[in-house]
Amino acid sequence: MQSETTAEFRHRTVESPAGRLHLVEQGTGPLVLLVHGFPESWYSWRRQLPALAAAGYRAAAIDVRGYGRSSKPTATDAYGMLDLVQDNVAVVHALGEESAVVIGHDWGSNIAATSALLHPEVFRAVALLSVPYAPPGGPRPTDVFGRIGGPEQEFYVSYFQEPGRAEAEIEPDVRGWLAGFYAALSADTMPAPNEPDPHFVTRGGRLRDRFPAGRMPAWLSEHDLDLYAAEFERTGLTGALNRYRNMDRDWEDLASHRGTPIKQPSLFIGGTLDASTTWMADAIDAYPTTLPALSASHLLEGCGHWIQQERPAEVNRLLTDWLTALED
Repeated sequence: MQSETTAEFRHRTVESPAGRLHLVEQGTGPLVLLVHGFPESWYSWRRQLPALAAAGYRAAAIDVRGYGRSSKPTATDAYGMLDLVQDNVAVVHALGEESAVVIGHDWGSNIAATSALLHPEVFRAVALLSVPYAPPGGPRPTDVFGRIGGPEQEFYVSYFQEPGRAEAEIEPDVRGWLAGFYAALSADTMPAPNEPDPHFVTRGGRLRDRFPAGRMPAWLSEHDLDLYAAEFERTGLTGALNRYRNMDRDWEDLASHRGTPIKQPSLFIGGTLDASTTWMADAIDAYPTTLPALSASHLLEGCGHWIQQERPAEVNRLLTDWLTALED
């Protein structure tokens, strides 16, 4: 295990099934594991780490395999959900703990939820940001996403399926693409309801064709964008995109858990302007069945997708209040 300290953040590399996982931690106390989404890194939790540490927790934000300083296996099928869950388990044990609270955003929400589902003995509680919990099951994912697009446009998840295709769009201008993608899903810069939806690609076009031009969301500084861009310019996007390319495999791997609820204490925080909460409204409505120990479900009015970065003070308060109540 290697570690270094930068300001109050402690950078550490631990062994995992991926090879190595980089994480940044702050504070002491019960362990809280933070799992980011696409296309981000541990840095998306930069405003939560000090808040959780101040509240008496040991907060650890990982770079998911394929991102940042973590290992990037070459095989596409090395990014299945079961692999990512095992990485989370390995991190908890590598940090000398038997259990942790796991908190995830975007894809990290799915990873956190599945970690809690498969390993309740390790993950004693789970908080989900932006993407609601929906138990495994239903139709094959790529069939569902293929029907969403229609003849004139393609859903972004389908667009990401073919190896190399999205990379060819993104990697020649990583910084510009990230700036547009972040702006497209942020409350203060997203396209108006009557403008083309940035979650879709016109047949023969590019995803970035629908991104807002020349607008930076208030939560994203030039420094933040530089940091994100530098990581992806160094690593490429294949590891991150391979998460999408395993959705059918996940569907098969988790078939035995179809419809299974998560019984540990849970929390959900979403934004009213986030497509994840509107498209998956039925999943939120089903929480009494799928998350029977849910403490609360919060929808932040006028908030977009990047919830812990758009509304850090509100998210920090909700998370720390929930964590404190867990200990009572």
